[in-house]
Amino acid sequence: MNLTAILVDDEKLSRDILRNYLGKYCPHVTIVAEATQVDAALELITTSNFDLLFLDVEMPYGTAFDLLDKLGTRDFETIFVTAYDQYAKDALNQQAAYYLLKPIEIEELIKAVAVVTSIKRKEQELNVDVTLKQQHSSQLHDKITVPTLEGFEVLPIKDIIYCIADDNYTHIHLAKGQKLVSKTLKHFEDLLADKGFCRIHKSYLINTSYVTAYKKGKGGSVMLGDKELSVSPSRKIDLFSYFT
Repeated sequence: MNLTAILVDDEKLSRDILRNYLGKYCPHVTIVAEATQVDAALELITTSNFDLLFLDVEMPYGTAFDLLDKLGTRDFETIFVTAYDQYAKDALNQQAAYYLLKPIEIEELIKAVAVVTSIKRKEQELNVDVTLKQQHSSQLHDKITVPTLEGFEVLPIKDIIYCIADDNYTHIHLAKGQKLVSKTLKHFEDLLADKGFCRIHKSYLINTSYVTAYKKGKGGSVMLGDKELSVSPSRKIDLFSYFT
């Protein structure tokens, strides 16, 4: 799968090295534009159609995070390329696909591009601009029991839309109403693993048969009717596997 990319870095040598590495080791990636500072990069990004942003952190007149904060919904993936490892946490919070340290190691670059390629291929296969297929519904005929103060309650699995973590408790959202249960989200993830449920975020477990759409963006999100839940970048591939 071919990818188009924008490269944002104020150091010419760094741009030259990355461009040459991509040409030699990741020939399916084409740099279509380059910028050296935040304002120019912002204009490029908002007026271009591309798949991948290679982004340095420290630049004249602003940082990568200043740039990303000015953007709204994103339909591209971001790979940070920086000489500083202290920004890794901030990059994670910006839901970057990968974090590369300078000087760039070729194996790490290949791995980073492979991650983005996999994500983009799955997005393409899903045809995310239309309602997603609902699968696995034929599996959802079982029931589970959840503890209550009086004993336990039986819930049809097919009625569970999604679950939200709350420390050692879980909010179970049903087709009608919701339940607060004194079990962790991990408990329900394990219990429902083969029932069409997918952990899309550290806080969210969803019934994939209720997914009506997927939205590209800052990590992406799924729609379950009129409810929108964020998807962690590391969970995208797991989610996509239910629809391919």
